[in-house]
Amino acid sequence: MNKVLLTGRLTRDPEMRSLSSGKAVTQFSIATNEYIGQGKEKAEFHNIVTWDRLAQTCGEFLGKGQQVAIEGRIQTRSWDDDRGVRHWKTEIVANHVEMLSGRRKKDYAAESAANALEAQASAYGEDDAAIAAAGEPLAAEEAEDADGAEEADDTETVAA
Repeated sequence: MNKVLLTGRLTRDPEMRSLSSGKAVTQFSIATNEYIGQGKEKAEFHNIVTWDRLAQTCGEFLGKGQQVAIEGRIQTRSWDDDRGVRHWKTEIVANHVEMLSGRRKKDYAAESAANALEAQASAYGEDDAAIAAAGEPLAAEEAEDADGAEEADDTETVAA
């Protein structure tokens, strides 16, 4: 059976991209700690890959420093580069990611900024309606003033 369970913190923000086939893929890494005795820890770093909807969710909601629980499988890929050198990469293909530390601070900041913009837009919307309603009588008065000016011009022409 190939099953991996990890709990750790993201070491960097996730990198999300779309393939030519339209599939979304997100890559990030997490650090886990192993306690080796006498109060000492050893850090291990794991590359994580997510696909499709999970990739979109991770790209949108995860950030550096967040604590997550990962469930997936281990996979090793190999490829040859331009010089013919073989490379190997071992990564965890996650099928379940759980946020353990809540949302990022910048998500709260973005949400509050969005709420402020929405409130501001709705206030402008009310002001625009009031301005539009107030503008209609002004337009009618301006039309009457213009007609009055034309009548005055006609009067002057007749008088001349």
